[in-house]
Amino acid sequence: MTESLTPPRDFAALKALITGRASALPKRLTQIAGFALDNPDEIAFGTVSSIAEQAAVQPSTLVRFAQAMGYQGFSDMQEIFRSRLRDRILNYGERLEQLRAHAKDTSKSNVIFQGFCEASARSIAALEEKLQPGDLDRVVERLAAAETIYLIGLRRSFPIASYMAYAFGKLGVRASLVDAVGGLAAEQMTFARPADVVLAVSFAPYASETVALARAAAQKSIPVVAVTDNPFSPLAQIAETWLEVSEANFEGFRSMAATLTLAMTLTVAVAERRGRPA
Repeated sequence: MTESLTPPRDFAALKALITGRASALPKRLTQIAGFALDNPDEIAFGTVSSIAEQAAVQPSTLVRFAQAMGYQGFSDMQEIFRSRLRDRILNYGERLEQLRAHAKDTSKSNVIFQGFCEASARSIAALEEKLQPGDLDRVVERLAAAETIYLIGLRRSFPIASYMAYAFGKLGVRASLVDAVGGLAAEQMTFARPADVVLAVSFAPYASETVALARAAAQKSIPVVAVTDNPFSPLAQIAETWLEVSEANFEGFRSMAATLTLAMTLTVAVAERRGRPA
């Protein structure tokens, strides 16, 4: 029962608790869990009403979620998000507020440029903080051991997959880009075997064809490695192992800076690993 829980006092422990209990939570609480892990900034600094509106739940549901995690109320849990994010996010938030305050004194295009610079910096800082070296090493080892790496990233994620296909080709790593041109994505996956690895990239709202292709590969015992945005992503449920990237946004447009940084890291690290003796 939630009454017996000792609530976590640091974000890493709270994140582990949320992820571990997700499958046992009611639908609405699971919805909040996914939102909280994907949007820690909003949980840290939003109000109950604003967070409830963004998560599409009732304010009382936020309180129930906090209590399910062992806290007395929502503000008690919110402080855990704040303690982790306060310094970094407030600094960036203050810069954006200052930028907007001076918007009348500069061009609109410069405001947009500065906004995207800030979003990119926030995204990369969050990736650097979240990414565990052991997780990165496991993914690199898995990809380096593959005969062929099948790259699946459609819609918004297509630039990431296509870049990796280009970079792997230049680095001498056998890879195949599943681009779905002409509706032939399934046919492009025909030659994939268990000795290969599928690298699938997708973020909310998830590309349905990417998820379907990854699921079909897993059903054929082809290992799936995912790059996605939170533990509740359908790709995270399918993948043998996965890496988390959460991009910040400016005026509703999400950065791709952190994802591309990770893509560059993976391509170079895999090529380096393949060049070393086993």
